[in-house]
This record gives sequence, C-alpha cells and structure tokens, in this order.
Amino acid sequence: MSKEKIIDLDEILLELGQFGRHQLKNYCLILIPIMFSAVYNSQYIFAAGNVPYRCKIPECELDPPKFETNGWGNWALPDGRGRCERYVPVGTSCAAESFHPTDTKRCSRWVYENHDTIVSTFDLACEEWKRTLVGTLHSAGIFLALPLTAYISDNFGRRVAFILTAVAPAAVGLGRSFSQNYVTYVSLEFFEAVVGAGVYSSGFILALEMMGLNKRVLGGNIISCTFAVGQAVVALIAWAAPEWRTLTRIIYVPSFLFIFYYFLIEESVRWLLSKGRKKEAAAIIFKAAAVNNRKLSPETIKILTDDTPTTTDHVKTSAEPEEKQESLALQVLKSKVLISRLFICSFWWITVTFIYYGLSINSVSLAGNSYVNYILTALIEIPGYCVSVLTLDRFGRKSSIMTAFFVCGISLVCLPFIPYYLLWLQTCLNLLGKLCISMAFSSIYIYTSELYPTTLRHSLVAVCSMAGRIGQVVAPQTPLLMAYMESLPYLLFGVMAATSGLLMLLTPETLHIRLPDTVRQAERIAVAPRSTRTTDIIVD
Repeated sequence: MSKEKIIDLDEILLELGQFGRHQLKNYCLILIPIMFSAVYNSQYIFAAGNVPYRCKIPECELDPPKFETNGWGNWALPDGRGRCERYVPVGTSCAAESFHPTDTKRCSRWVYENHDTIVSTFDLACEEWKRTLVGTLHSAGIFLALPLTAYISDNFGRRVAFILTAVAPAAVGLGRSFSQNYVTYVSLEFFEAVVGAGVYSSGFILALEMMGLNKRVLGGNIISCTFAVGQAVVALIAWAAPEWRTLTRIIYVPSFLFIFYYFLIEESVRWLLSKGRKKEAAAIIFKAAAVNNRKLSPETIKILTDDTPTTTDHVKTSAEPEEKQESLALQVLKSKVLISRLFICSFWWITVTFIYYGLSINSVSLAGNSYVNYILTALIEIPGYCVSVLTLDRFGRKSSIMTAFFVCGISLVCLPFIPYYLLWLQTCLNLLGKLCISMAFSSIYIYTSELYPTTLRHSLVAVCSMAGRIGQVVAPQTPLLMAYMESLPYLLFGVMAATSGLLMLLTPETLHIRLPDTVRQAERIAVAPRSTRTTDIIVD
C-alpha cells in the first residue's frame, strides 16, 4: 500500500511568492465586497435615523403643514416643541386663549421635518423602540449568519460562500426599498443580515488562506481598514442621497455584479486539498506560479502531479479517542483558572462590541454634522488598528489593552460634561474613545486565543466571540437611554470600559509565551515568574 504524501502549502507559497500578482488580484477583488459589507452593516443607522417631529395641531396648521410653527407653538405645544403631547384646545382658533395653559393630551398625528427615514414613512413618532429595534434585528441576523456561512464555507467551498453572501444582500436589500409597512421592512432587514453578513468572515478566510505566513498580519489589517472605509462610504452616500428608499437602492444594486466573481476569483487551495480535490488545487497553484512568474521545484511538481493520495500539513486535530476529548472539556469545567478566564474574556468581548457599535450608532446624535461625525468615527479605527500592531509586541498584551480600556473609559465618561459650545472637544473625546476601543477590539482576539490550550482554543474563543454578539445586539438600543438621561449611554460605555480594564489585572501576560497545548500548561501561565517567561518555559 502506497504511503500518503504530505503537501506543505506554506512551503509551496514560499516558492510561489507569499503575496504575488495572483494573490494580489484575488485579494483586491475580495476587498470590494468586504467594503460593501461594511456599508450594509451600517446603512440602518441612516435609513432608520431619527427625524425631528412635532404634534399636528389642526387649529394652526397651514395647508400643507410645515414643521416650523412660526410662534404659535409657544402656546399650543408644551415647551414649544410638543413631540408626543399638545395642550388641550378650548376653542377653534389658533389664538393663545384657545388652548388650556396646563392640561395636555397625547397626540394622534404628527408633522415631520423631512421624509428621509422610515420614521416619517411608517409614522413611527413617539415609538422610539421601533426605530432602535431595526438595528437590534440586524445584529440578531448577523448572529445567525455566522454559523450558517461557516457551514456553507466548510462544506461547499470558500468561494461559494463568499459569492452567495456577496450577491444575496442585493436582492433582499432592493426588495426592502419597496417596503410598504414597518413589519415588512424589519423582516427584510433581519433576513438580509442572515444571508449577507457572512461575506466578511468568508472573504477574510478566502483572502488569507492563499497568503504566506509573513503576510497574513498585513493582509488582515488591510481588510479591517477596508471595513472602516466602507462605513465612511455609506455616510458619504447618505449625505448625498438622504432619502432612505433612494439610498437603499444606490448601495444594494451594485452587489448584483458580484455574481461575475464566479469567473474572476479562485477557490481556496487549502479547502480543495482538505476535500481531496488535488487536481483542482494543483491547477490553481500552477496558474499562480505562471502569473507570479515563479518556477516550482521538481519535488513540488512531482507531489502535485503524482496520483498518490496526499494530506495537507495542517495542525492536526487530536487523534485521541472521543472519550479523551470529553475529558478535556471536563478538565476545563474543573479548572477554576480557565473558567474564570472564560467569564472575564466573555465580558471583554461584550464590552468591546457594545462600545464599538454603540459609539458608531450614537455618533449621529452628537452636536454638529451627523454625517461628518460618523465618517470621522469610522476612519479613526484605522490608526487604532495601527497602534495595536505597534504596541502589542513592544509593551505586552496586558498593558496595551488595559491602557486602551482605561483611556476609552475616561474619555467617554468625561464627554457628557463638556459644554455644548466646546463642540470640537466633544468630537475629540468621542474619536479618542473609538480609537481606543478599536485598538482593544483588534487586540483582544489575539490575547484571548493565547490564554487557552490548543486542544480547546477554537471552541473557547468561539464562546467568547458569541458572547460578544450580546453587546452588538444591545448596542442599537442605547439611544433609548437618552430619553431618561442624555449622557447615560456614554457613562455606561465608560464604566464598562473601566471595568474591563480592571479585569485585566486578573489575567496573565502572554507576551513571548509559547501557546499552551494542555489545560495544565494554560493554568501555569498564571504562576510562571515574569523574569523566566520565555518561549520555551511551558512544558508538561
């Protein structure tokens, strides 16, 4: 019986070029749908944005009604605004004596300043929860999209998952632009997130699986920066075309073009090899070598053209029996160290997603131009990612992330107390908070993965990530808190950031520590002396 030959794809990538012209072409093509995914992930902030409105006063209205009251609002509406209540009429004219000066009643009809968002289209005045529910349902759709996309990606291919999730939002989003009622709108908002939100994860994997080891950090950061640019793009488009139906059609129709990606991008070679489709993988590798103008070694060519069964040289899953795997899970449950880390890490993830999305959503409510505020809040993520890369290996995981949490918390707690006339300082503090939470967001994934043993690392990090989606689902509801106290969302953001920073004191530093392979090794990180922590100290 012939022996299986191992294909070391990372070695082949060294021969091909870790980021040659072939990979660069595919990478650039993948960046475009990822940018659109940021657009789709943020569009509801503008489509379901708040609109100034007031009670309709038949005794005083012009035909057609105008939002400005021209003085009569002072005696017809409480505080001159009257969003949900009006003074009880005692006459039929618009004179001051025709309205009771103290008695009020709830309005039944409203006048809107404009008809740019669904608030006026579906008459959602004084039902703020319906407006914020749009974002929550979108986030809930993302929660379901992740496992669905992962299943398609693992079973039918990275390219299939990527193209499906890139094209599907076009059809659902375009259909949503014709919604005639609120229920239809939010149902399609949820469904669009379910079928389309996985484009980021599938594109991320497809892009990085064809890159060499030394280029993956750079590739991953460029993808993160592209997502930030996409958030800025949606604000620019909304600024130019604020009416929600027009906005929705402009941003979704171009995604129909991604169906042509079937002819433009290649399947992941790693996935093909893992499925035993060696001939297809070899064809892509030979094509990449030709495009990159690189020659493969005779040994590589022989392995790729030989009919002998092959396996890929991935990190092998444990060959232990199922009972052993179950015992590992029990070891985690019995380990107070790992259980405490699991709860702490889950809180970190909830915090970063809650603040990250909460700041983006609430940025449009800050004083000044809402579009400019959102664009700045999106683009400030890019230096945050750069700071993360520069500090993690220089100053350590704990000190870098802890500093980011504390600076974020202090800036957001201080923000509500800045006078209105210091608009520039409010904006700066909001941007500083977003920069720091973006830095923490990109760093916490690395740090979390270093705290768990290899045998259960993927599963435990996935638990933390899924817990983090709680923050993303709750974040769209934070504007409701402003009805009770305008500064409450930012105070809550600040307190959670500070709490997460303090929790960093309960976990160990992992800089220059070899990744633990067993539960025992993971526990020993906490007790290893700082002075002796090297890449070789963790042994059983």
